[in-house]
Amino acid sequence: MKALVLSGGAGTRLRPFSYSMPKQLIPIANKPVLEHVLETIRELGVTDIGVIVGDRGPHIAAVLGDGSRFGVRLTFIEQKEPLGLAHTVSVARPFLGDDDFVMYLGDNMLPEGITELAAEFAEHRPAAQVVVRKVADPRAFGVAELGADGEVVRLVEKPAEPRSDLALIGVYFFTPAIHEAVDAIEPSHRGELEITDAVQWLVTAGADVRAREYHGYWKDTGRVEDVLECNRKVLDGIEHSIAGEVDDASELTGPVIVEAGARVVRSRIEGPAIVGAGTLVEDSRVGPYTALGRDCVLRHTRIDYSITLEGATVTHVRGLHGSLIGRSATVDATEVGADRHRIVVGCHARVEVVA
Repeated sequence: MKALVLSGGAGTRLRPFSYSMPKQLIPIANKPVLEHVLETIRELGVTDIGVIVGDRGPHIAAVLGDGSRFGVRLTFIEQKEPLGLAHTVSVARPFLGDDDFVMYLGDNMLPEGITELAAEFAEHRPAAQVVVRKVADPRAFGVAELGADGEVVRLVEKPAEPRSDLALIGVYFFTPAIHEAVDAIEPSHRGELEITDAVQWLVTAGADVRAREYHGYWKDTGRVEDVLECNRKVLDGIEHSIAGEVDDASELTGPVIVEAGARVVRSRIEGPAIVGAGTLVEDSRVGPYTALGRDCVLRHTRIDYSITLEGATVTHVRGLHGSLIGRSATVDATEVGADRHRIVVGCHARVEVVA
């Protein structure tokens, strides 16, 4: 089996970050979403992975490399225009050949893994197996209608009046039968080749198409709120580890990771939290569910339930909560205060907080 990871989306819901970096490289617990995705796929024993990229392809390739540090082999495949998920299958045909494959949206987080789903696909080997989950409002998703035995009887993309609450969540297992379906369908009203239309073509042609409901944690990291919530979930699973320097005047409680080269000076950190390599935390308080990226500076600041990306500097800001600070951004306060702030700052930006 091979894997196809889709990483070409524009990430409009994550602006201003996605102006300067691919949304799939936003860090969750100091690790880009794409790295989490690759590790999930590697757990299946799949090591040959195609990565669909758009105009940010060189940036993604620079971060992921050839995949060897994850124990996989990466092939980067350019999709010149965002013409739909089924179009990515067509673009990747030379890479996929006649192998079965798992297709995985690169901004989806399923930290509990998909090994059971893969095992079920391998055992029964239907033409396609979609992964679904019950959602409160399925109108923003592809929606699956199932028969009595869990077979797919109908798929509809973003229906105005859904007949099911089972949404497709961005993981699909395919045999080579999907290629005939992709070749047979026409672009939707959005001008895209929809993967739901391709799977529906298989259903209509009488192929065996199944659905498996996923009950684990799932998050589409397309919004700042989702990134922070997913960061909370992943941090809940960390173990205490101190590789950097923590002075005697500092206090660490709960699971805290202080990476090599990081320094904690006269500060209090309440885990779960991560202090990235090369980061300085000085005269500050870091609360739970905070991930400080590499080479950041935090002085005279209180922060919790937040993420700072690589190279960010935050000084004299008290009570940061639910915030996302971009790479090499600077956040300062005109005076020290105890107000509660929630801010979203893009990469390389400079913001002055009035306390």
